[in-house]
Amino acid sequence: MGFGHEKPDVYRTSIEYVGWDCRFCETLKGHRNAKDPLVRASQAIPPDIAKGNGKATDGDRRRYFEIARDSALECGAIQNVLQVRGALSPEGNATRKALLDRIDAMLTKLGQRGYTVREDQPQYTVGIDPDSDPDTDGNQEQTDRQQLAPGGG
Repeated sequence: MGFGHEKPDVYRTSIEYVGWDCRFCETLKGHRNAKDPLVRASQAIPPDIAKGNGKATDGDRRRYFEIARDSALECGAIQNVLQVRGALSPEGNATRKALLDRIDAMLTKLGQRGYTVREDQPQYTVGIDPDSDPDTDGNQEQTDRQQLAPGGG
């Protein structure tokens, strides 16, 4: 039995990406200025997804999903740097970017849930008694005449 945050596809996909990243970075010689941020950013995605799934309010959930999404975008940018430097093939970059694109799309969708406040519009009604009397039959004039008449009640 796993935790609830382990079930969504976005979490499992991010774990898959981290696995690739770890294997890739073990073979990467040099390029420390790109390697270290890639490891940090990739390994930040799954925990932020887990934290977001554990939050009760939509605002908190959204914040963690956005942080995870930012880390995924950072990974994509670092992959571009590694490709330009010759450490990552264009095909390898494209394959991993497809995975990051899926993660990005899912996190964007998750972040959109609860963005708007949806409330039923209350129906305000005002009962207006045209003759403004406290009686229930709405005939204050007749009541006033009875009270003003000699011997009236």
